[in-house]
Amino acid sequence: MAKTGDLTAFASDASFSIDGHHEIVGWNDSAQQLLGYELDETVGRQCSNILQFVYLDGELLCSENCECWQCFERNQPFSASFCRARHKNGDWIFLRISSVVLPKDAKRSQNDSVVAVIFLNEQEPAQDLSLQDKLQIFSFGNFSLTFRGRAVPIRNWQRKQSITLLKYLASHLGQPVHREVLIEQFWPDIDESLGKKRLKVLVYFLRRQLYAAGMREEVLETVGKSYLLNNEMIWLDALAFQKRVAEGSRLQGQQRWHEALTCYDEAMCLYKGDYMANDVYADWCTVERDQFRESYLEMLAGMVDCYAACSRDSDAVRVCRIALVCDPIQERFHRLLMEHLVRLDRTDSALAQYRTCQGILAKELGVDPLPETQLLYQKVVAETSPNI
Repeated sequence: MAKTGDLTAFASDASFSIDGHHEIVGWNDSAQQLLGYELDETVGRQCSNILQFVYLDGELLCSENCECWQCFERNQPFSASFCRARHKNGDWIFLRISSVVLPKDAKRSQNDSVVAVIFLNEQEPAQDLSLQDKLQIFSFGNFSLTFRGRAVPIRNWQRKQSITLLKYLASHLGQPVHREVLIEQFWPDIDESLGKKRLKVLVYFLRRQLYAAGMREEVLETVGKSYLLNNEMIWLDALAFQKRVAEGSRLQGQQRWHEALTCYDEAMCLYKGDYMANDVYADWCTVERDQFRESYLEMLAGMVDCYAACSRDSDAVRVCRIALVCDPIQERFHRLLMEHLVRLDRTDSALAQYRTCQGILAKELGVDPLPETQLLYQKVVAETSPNI
């Protein structure tokens, strides 16, 4: 009987296999041609020490306890539709990652150390996916900037208002913002002439900081009496998030569940927290923050539906819990969580989840669960009672 490690050797695609210690135990010729590393340079080494895979937004994919490995521990395959890998010579390669996870009983029956086999397919980068010369703005969670793979040290900027100016312009990416609007936003109680002077100094400082980080000054343009960020020179996580969610929704509507989940997974990686989370009391981003959070929750609901269609109840449970961490009073996720727990024969957990929902709604809103939630609870109780 062939061993599972032979999947790597016989695969036509570039592939490698890893064991339970995160070590590479198989590396085929196609992987060597793709990434430049020979067999003796990889086998026996931690995969995260060899592979330098990153998402297109610059987030590191390979690490000691990466998302890929977490999927393998749950006995689930991992995939990434588009990422970058560093060739041995230093060049970046665009890849699609897919994988096969070995069932635990299969590994025991063959006395095999292989946990998973990962397949790599080189992709042609789309023109708009190149981030090499774009300022990457991360607006979800802690605000940050990256340029050419390096973080821009905005914490060291002496004029903190310049960061707020950058945030405000990023929220209107590609749209001119009149200087009177900016003056009213930053200094509502001073006269116009002084406001113009302060704004001029602030814009000058921001341009100098971006230029010092390696960017061309045209990234922040003056258009008449307005200012705007050049959207041809900017990558914004919020826009990337919207595109991935929209594409996932389109694919889901076509019942292309796995492709939709890939888009949703990428969007989830981008959403690292509330939009402009450091500006919780700023009126100018409140509406957008609420809209993005609602879009995120709708996307999570879409993920649950896709997992349900694929009979992946454990993943559906995981996503429901993520949604409830984001917003504990989202009653639909309590119901969905109960339903998928029942499908996993975890009725006790489903009943406990109802009580959790009941307590949260009573405490936060002073209301009882909706009739449909109560009906679901009664149905679970009725189905469980004969076994008690």
